[in-house]
Amino acid sequence: MKSKHNYLIIGLIMLIFFVISFMTNILGALNPSVSASYTLNETMAGILPFSFFIAYGLISIPAGFALERWGEKRLMIFAFLLSLTGALVFAFIPHFGIFAGSLFTIGMGMAILQVVINPLLRVAGGEEHYAFNSVLAQLVFGAASFLSPQMYSYLVTNIDKHNGSEPFIGFLDHLVPSSMSWVSVYWIFAAISLLMVVIVSLVRFPKVELKEDEKVGSRDSFIILLHNKYVILFFLGIFAYVGTEQGISYWMSKFLSQYHGFNPETIGADSVAYFWGLMTLGNILGLALLKIIDSKIVLRWFTFFAIVSLTVGLFANSNISLYAFPISGFFLSVMYPIIISLALNSVDKHHGSFAGILMTGIMGGAIIQLIIGFLSDIFSLKTAMLFLFITLGYIYSISLWAKPLINNKTLDMKELFNKKHN
Repeated sequence: MKSKHNYLIIGLIMLIFFVISFMTNILGALNPSVSASYTLNETMAGILPFSFFIAYGLISIPAGFALERWGEKRLMIFAFLLSLTGALVFAFIPHFGIFAGSLFTIGMGMAILQVVINPLLRVAGGEEHYAFNSVLAQLVFGAASFLSPQMYSYLVTNIDKHNGSEPFIGFLDHLVPSSMSWVSVYWIFAAISLLMVVIVSLVRFPKVELKEDEKVGSRDSFIILLHNKYVILFFLGIFAYVGTEQGISYWMSKFLSQYHGFNPETIGADSVAYFWGLMTLGNILGLALLKIIDSKIVLRWFTFFAIVSLTVGLFANSNISLYAFPISGFFLSVMYPIIISLALNSVDKHHGSFAGILMTGIMGGAIIQLIIGFLSDIFSLKTAMLFLFITLGYIYSISLWAKPLINNKTLDMKELFNKKHN
């Protein structure tokens, strides 16, 4: 394949990373508006992220098998057709039950895309550039997470004003039910999904040979891995991380509205956006630190400061709380890549199967939100969010007990100093 085609595929993958993030990380901004529209208690509100993230737990491993059988292009088109169907059906029939089913359908599409694009990125960009391209993908992912709550805020603010001076806003105003302007977001998602179906259909894909480490593996390999206690412990690590990430991003806007009176459609949405934006910046700092400090130490300190940030967010006054929640995103940033790398470096074979097990841990974003919602109805949202200290405590423990076969390579500062002065 010619170089320009490689760049085309890399560009497409970056666009897909953007779309995945854009459609995934908006739920926190939507939470207060959705809850108000359907008069949801907190347990019912917890069903929404549950519906989305449980799809990752159910579909990640089957998607790996489907990838080996169907190939990247067909599976991508299928994934975007799923998200198109989920968004469009709900946009036409905006009932709560339909919404939960829509989120599950979109979640399946996003999970399938995650399984497809990582090995494709390795082939399209070359193995020697895979680390750089992966970091670039994370930056794109973070940018989309920042922009989608801003889009939501722009749409609902203008639609609620019935701003007919903008034809696009006026068009959406006629499509969405009165007092449910947030549904406009799903018309946008449907349009994006349709556009991606067209784009993927037109692109010619390279042949991808999955390495043994990238293949899902056999039933026997899963059985072997599940008898390894570290596999279970790292699965729980991913479970705890995604539960924490979504637990803060999903509930923070409602918390700031409920306890401090901030408008969820503007200030609350901005807070969610800055949470993801700061997570992207933290990722950059984390990458630099991993070149000079052992990953377990980086994980330990970032987790400690995440606990501090969450504590301040929950118990400080309104102005400080408004900043503390987004800042926690900065410290959460390194957890996912470090846990994944520690996990995969802790076994000497069956990495593809292990990766599939780890990806099912993303269902933590589903289960923990139900727990928080349920506890909120019994006690209060503030008390329920204390549950996140348990998940953060578990992540902190990983930095103490993890014993990878291979540690991350760090620069020898003494050697660099001697070279500079010789």
